[in-house]
Amino acid sequence: MISIKFPVLHKKIADWRWLVSKCLSLLICLLIIGMQPAWAGINDDNYDGNMFVVYAGNGSLVPPRQTLAQSLAEHKPTVLAFYVDDSRDCKEYAIVISRVQEFYGQAAEIMPISVDTIPNKKSYEPTEPGYYYTGGVPQVVVLNQSGKVVLNKQGQVPFEEIDDRLREVFDLLPRTESVQLKRRSFNEFSSELAK
Repeated sequence: MISIKFPVLHKKIADWRWLVSKCLSLLICLLIIGMQPAWAGINDDNYDGNMFVVYAGNGSLVPPRQTLAQSLAEHKPTVLAFYVDDSRDCKEYAIVISRVQEFYGQAAEIMPISVDTIPNKKSYEPTEPGYYYTGGVPQVVVLNQSGKVVLNKQGQVPFEEIDDRLREVFDLLPRTESVQLKRRSFNEFSSELAK
């Protein structure tokens, strides 16, 4: 039987703890030195996470509730919004798509489509988002109830232009002849619910 004296064992444990603490300190220093701060923002092309959540405060847009094929089968007007999360123009545009959903989300299908998720194929069917994508972002495509394209534009298409097309699709009065669409306050919502 091997007998180890207590003071020798105590010294070995103390040496082991000292070695572990020094190794952890070194590892932490290396991690801190190697880390780069995240300097992403709305005015750059860096990835910050899903842009609809980060810049429009609207996580309900992604993923879309339905596929394009389902929306077309139900004869539901559809707004396709092609984007990439690391594009300055798309980040700035996220709030417009959120606003479209705010006013038309109950009657139309609002579908943000990350172009990174479009499969790379030679040809697409009209029931696939790739059929409508023209190669730039942001891009907005509005389809009416029969699946006909009534708006297809690249760039930061103003809300008013999308609104005009959707008013035609839903046979609503033009903006010049109707009440201006505006966001209601929370108190207006809660007072209507109380009635």
